[in-house]
Amino acid sequence: FLPQVDSANAGRVLASDAAVFLKKSGLTDLVLGKIWDLADTDGKGILNKQEFFVALRLVACAQNGLDVSLSSLNLPVPPPRFTDTSSPLLLSGTASSDLPWAVKLEDKVKYDSIFDSLNPVNGLLSGDKVKPVLLNSKLPVDILGRVWELSDIDRDGMLDRDEFAVAMFLVYCALEKEPVPMSLPAALVPPSKRKPLSVPGAMPLIPSSTKEPHQSLPPVGILAAKTPLTQ
Repeated sequence: FLPQVDSANAGRVLASDAAVFLKKSGLTDLVLGKIWDLADTDGKGILNKQEFFVALRLVACAQNGLDVSLSSLNLPVPPPRFTDTSSPLLLSGTASSDLPWAVKLEDKVKYDSIFDSLNPVNGLLSGDKVKPVLLNSKLPVDILGRVWELSDIDRDGMLDRDEFAVAMFLVYCALEKEPVPMSLPAALVPPSKRKPLSVPGAMPLIPSSTKEPHQSLPPVGILAAKTPLTQ
């Protein structure tokens, strides 16, 4: 992977080059920011070869549902996956298109009925409508924030029918004491969302641990209010 981000062969990787490359992992800006902070040990915005390998290892940990922490570095994980059709070394995201969806049909029917009861507009639910349902689970706010971030797959601040099913699936997993993954497993991505996504616009630099990732619906913000539940 190193030659792709160290074109000058200087033995180091700049933040801007790393940001473009690491975004291909499919992880959220929040997770990538944490990975960068752990790998960039001296805070200079540049990774040497060893630090870059640490970043790749942490990407692999996050993609396999492990905590992004230095204690995870010694755990056995498959190599990190990056979506890039221009390189035979990198796995393309389309390989997961044949995976069966983790959401079972009978559960999808149940989630759809909840979705319809929340009065979606043009097939979409706003964060304000989803918030009471998430809060009703009594899960910690940081867990619910991650559920929102993972289920809002197209990052539009709204959930469609399939995205809502992903959110409900993750909530029920958390209630069964299963950890909510740091990135959405391929089997959980709805079949309707499995085309390779191209994200338009400029790429923000990763080293920004003090800044929230840009979202139209910040997770903690939507969940902070104590909303009386009618559902």
